[in-house]
Amino acid sequence: MILVVGASAHFGRQTVEALVGAGRKVRALSRDPQGAGLPECVEVVRGDLTRPETLCAAVDGVSELMLVLPYGMEVRPLLAEARRAGVRQVVFLSSGAIRDDVETQSDVISAYHAQVEREIRNTGLEWTFMRVLFPAINSLAWAMQLKGGDLVRGPHATASASVVHERDVAEAAAAVLGSGEHAGRVYQLTGPAALTQSEQVRVLGHALGRELRFEEVPEQIVREQLSRFMDAEFVAALLGLMATATSTPALVDDTVERLTGHPARTYAQWAADHLTDFR
Repeated sequence: MILVVGASAHFGRQTVEALVGAGRKVRALSRDPQGAGLPECVEVVRGDLTRPETLCAAVDGVSELMLVLPYGMEVRPLLAEARRAGVRQVVFLSSGAIRDDVETQSDVISAYHAQVEREIRNTGLEWTFMRVLFPAINSLAWAMQLKGGDLVRGPHATASASVVHERDVAEAAAAVLGSGEHAGRVYQLTGPAALTQSEQVRVLGHALGRELRFEEVPEQIVREQLSRFMDAEFVAALLGLMATATSTPALVDDTVERLTGHPARTYAQWAADHLTDFR
């Protein structure tokens, strides 16, 4: 039995579907089992990471644990219950912003994920970390702007990223779960090519049959706008990563292909899969 935590999120839902497609036995943790909308063969159990008393039944009989966590979520009570229940393996969807060559991470995003990685290591369970820096689903943030025109406005037009399709991440996770050969491994998952934000917008426009363009906005303006409804430190970290990506070459490797047996999906494929999100 594999327990997926965060099964209602983009990556979690895709991982559940990939596991079901592979014939695996899946349980999903949800605050609202009736509204989860997962495949009928998935056992959906009620649970809340902020209420440790709800977690004991969720991990009972579980052999592998897949963690897709919202930023800032406390995970120690769940890990304690997992260890007590005899869970063998923990796979964590982590952040590609983590630097392994420093003692202290430079921003709150990498610091949070590095802390969760340490807590998982400290359980003594087998673990595998799958790090993603810029997922393709970040582009969904442009959908609202594109409802009213063909212009995307944002900071750092030349920020370059090898954006990765969430389906590739899910299939890589499905390949790792239940396999002991990946114990103690850290995988950086990337797409097949590096694209700037401006290039992503052009690719998206081609998929939509529209002439889209990206207009750069000063970072400070975007920071002030986003900080009105998002954690200011998180916003600063996200924009800092984007700023770094304007001058740092994006990592591109074949990890997705090695884990899944097929090449990573292109951004054009991602755009084609998400046309309805932009219409």
